Amino acid sequence: MSRAAKKRKCDKTRQDGLYFDSYSDVTIHEEMLADHVRTNTYRLAILKNSESIRGKVVLDVGAGTGVLSMFCVQAGAKKVYAVEASSIAEQAVKIVKQNHMEDKIEVIHGTVETVELPEMVDVIVSEWMGYALLHESMLNSVLYARDKWLLKPAGIMLPNKGELFITPICEPVVEDRLHFWYTLKDLYGVDMSCMRDFARKCIKNSDISVSPVTAEDVLSHPARFAELDLHTTTVEQLRSVKGRFRCESFGSAAVNAFCVYFTVSFPCPDKPQALVLSTSPFQPETHWKQAVLYLDEPVEVVQDTLVTGELNMYPSEESDRHVCIHLEYTIGKQKTQSKTFSIPDWTSETLS
Repeated sequence: MSRAAKKRKCDKTRQDGLYFDSYSDVTIHEEMLADHVRTNTYRLAILKNSESIRGKVVLDVGAGTGVLSMFCVQAGAKKVYAVEASSIAEQAVKIVKQNHMEDKIEVIHGTVETVELPEMVDVIVSEWMGYALLHESMLNSVLYARDKWLLKPAGIMLPNKGELFITPICEPVVEDRLHFWYTLKDLYGVDMSCMRDFARKCIKNSDISVSPVTAEDVLSHPARFAELDLHTTTVEQLRSVKGRFRCESFGSAAVNAFCVYFTVSFPCPDKPQALVLSTSPFQPETHWKQAVLYLDEPVEVVQDTLVTGELNMYPSEESDRHVCIHLEYTIGKQKTQSKTFSIPDWTSETLS
């Protein structure tokens, strides 16, 4: 093995360690459980699939505190294997015991890629989604578990589909921040308007901003650009999740960013429509918020201005867990622009 390859392998091991360590703290679990949209949608989805879960064996990938495993027991599961890589697994054991479910739920401390189960499973449940769906998500692990442990073809995935959407927006906060530098002369008698260009470069950089977008900021109907079927999607396909989009603006405004969000769907045997967990700006806010991609300069649009383009989401070279987004877009008669975005790698300083 070359020195470079060995270093990269070591880095990945350390990155995985840091990733799992982040789930050892109470704060992230408090945030997820306090997200009522997230947690209650999973609860409803599991209970609505009780006919498929009752008397069956379930695998919970990335079980955390074990809440989804306990929902599965409430839905009638015969056995649940709750696999959790972080040390929060120790707390999950206590929680399971406190709820008198230790005869039904076995908490297994380890990664799903390394643990061994005593049997195949009928159902896989997992809350694997990250920011912009794929950033620091556990989807690779879920697909590994599907291929190794899920009974075919009758096995059930909860959720079983993910979709990605994009829409142009006018995000007012960033423009207010840029205008701030023009207000200082009236406030303090000091002109700092020359700072605007520097501020623009700092704010409208290539970072993916994870922040809430309101419905009032949205300038068109959202366009779906990608769909993942969890029964058939492969790890190789996750190396490049891309698609084209086409939108028409609602009215006169300045497009200064694009908003990317996702939905995941759960089958509902008793209803024709699936149960959907949405992170849309038009729905109640979740802890995922939305992913905002700032343009270098705003572009004016009027009613029905055509906005088209293509997105490509792929893992960064530094870490498979970190997503990059390459965006190509055309607004009205402007020439096609492109920009590549990423969420800052919080492990980079630690690993350097």
